[in-house]
Amino acid sequence: MSSPLTLSEEQELLRETARELVQAKSPLKEMRRLRDARDADGFSRALWKEAAELGWAGIPFAEEHGGAGLGYAELGIVLEELGRTLAPTPMLSSVVLAGSAVQLAGSAAQRGELLRGICDGSRILAFAHQEAPRFAPYRIAMRAQQTASGWRLDGEKIFVLDGHVADTLVVVARVSGGSNDREGLALFLVPATQKGVGIARTTLIDGRNAAQLVLSGVEIGGDAALGAPGTAAAVLDAVLDRGAAALAAEMMGGIQEAFERTLAYLKARDQFGVKIGSFQALKHRAADWFCELELTRGIVLEALRALDAGAKDAPRLVAAAKARASDTFILSGEEGIQLHGGIGMTDEEDIGLFLKRARAAEQTLGDAGYHRERFARLGGY
Repeated sequence: MSSPLTLSEEQELLRETARELVQAKSPLKEMRRLRDARDADGFSRALWKEAAELGWAGIPFAEEHGGAGLGYAELGIVLEELGRTLAPTPMLSSVVLAGSAVQLAGSAAQRGELLRGICDGSRILAFAHQEAPRFAPYRIAMRAQQTASGWRLDGEKIFVLDGHVADTLVVVARVSGGSNDREGLALFLVPATQKGVGIARTTLIDGRNAAQLVLSGVEIGGDAALGAPGTAAAVLDAVLDRGAAALAAEMMGGIQEAFERTLAYLKARDQFGVKIGSFQALKHRAADWFCELELTRGIVLEALRALDAGAKDAPRLVAAAKARASDTFILSGEEGIQLHGGIGMTDEEDIGLFLKRARAAEQTLGDAGYHRERFARLGGY
């Protein structure tokens, strides 16, 4: 088995290809352009199509569905490069979250139809799960009632990543039990254009795209269920693990970029006739930051590889990776601004964008506190 900090030759080639495309087609100024223009989609469909043609959207899916048959170790490489420029894409929402739900719980017909569309970039799915302001996996109040022809869904969702551009929503609803029970959950496929579906776009402080979802008497057929209704908790756990690990990989890109940008600034900025990077106190801060960066990289890579291997301790490693990435990304954002000085607080200086992303990404799919508690609980504490 390879070292946690090394990549294979094929993985290095994937990194180089991803870096070249992302830097050329989606540099940080592209995220700014989309944000400032209030672009209707909030991401580049042309870039997404090109990424799909390169096989990125199909990395974790089987070749029979148009995928590459690789794993999350490879997908994490692409996500890290996207994270370096804060590139807005449906990778996390459509490929990782919604795609995993279809892959794990869908029937052969559902997988055949939806996964191929995800892989070739012709379809965008969104995962509608969260209902409370703070992440709580089983706090689901949205109800699904069985009807003569299928199901009726009523309820609201918040923080639906890329929900405003999705053509199909993977919705978590409750068929039985109380609003905090783990049992009684179900997954349903809901067309975004279905009668009774209300979608309101929201733009997060870091530029990531999301939406609020209201389902009012939405009628869907019996074949819209993913798996057996009432038994979706195990699938939900697996989907959220994949999502947290993938997000940690994306965060790793932001951590690395913030560090490199700040290091370059320290080497270029003059004060009192000398480069500020020569000051011993700043050298110590940069060295401590580098150590945190490398420790985070190790646990993130280990979590991704554990998912691919189906390791029993994969959920615990994912919890450790998301908690560590959250802490290190916030450290990176804060250190980046402080070491840049007053200019780091302005919007015209890019370094502040990484702290905004760090704050938003920490809260996505569970913050550091949530995942530390989960890590302890999974360890028997």
